[in-house]
Amino acid sequence: MTEWHKKLDLRFNEEGNTMNETGNIDQFQLLEEKIDDLIELITDLRKEKALLAEKVQTQEQKITALTERVGHLDANRDRAKQKIVSLLEKIKHLDM
Repeated sequence: MTEWHKKLDLRFNEEGNTMNETGNIDQFQLLEEKIDDLIELITDLRKEKALLAEKVQTQEQKITALTERVGHLDANRDRAKQKIVSLLEKIKHLDM
């Protein structure tokens, strides 16, 4: 259960905030409090969503950069391997 969910759950389960001094339930006040809590929750969730989207984008950029780097390293390795094979062939021809 996330922190905002706990907060919301506690808010809806608090009985002390729902009664006025005469013991009657002030339905409009309760409704207003719940709506305010929901608005706050939605605002927090939107901020969290934006932050997470930004983090995802950053990670995707890192993945792209690393993928390109691996591709370059693979190409360099293949070129080095071809050079070694070529040098070994030259050495082999010297032995003849």
